[in-house]
Amino acid sequence: MNPRVKTVEATDDYQLILLFTDGKQGIYDCTPLLDFGVFKELRNKQYFKRVTVDNGTVAWPNEQDICPDTLYLEAVKVEIAS
Repeated sequence: MNPRVKTVEATDDYQLILLFTDGKQGIYDCTPLLDFGVFKELRNKQYFKRVTVDNGTVAWPNEQDICPDTLYLEAVKVEIAS
């Protein structure tokens, strides 16, 4: 099992800055999702920024979520600035 999401921050350009439980940080680009089904609602930037961590993954109020394994495997890993 891959690490889970510990914290999330949404950017203005539909990216999520993620901190995982193993201490790694990554950036996940949500723009490819914005034309599909339930994710179309995320086009609204105010709504997109309402993302929270829910049971180790990211979720929005209307129950959109992204598999935590997908987030970990596809996020571009970056160094945490200290």
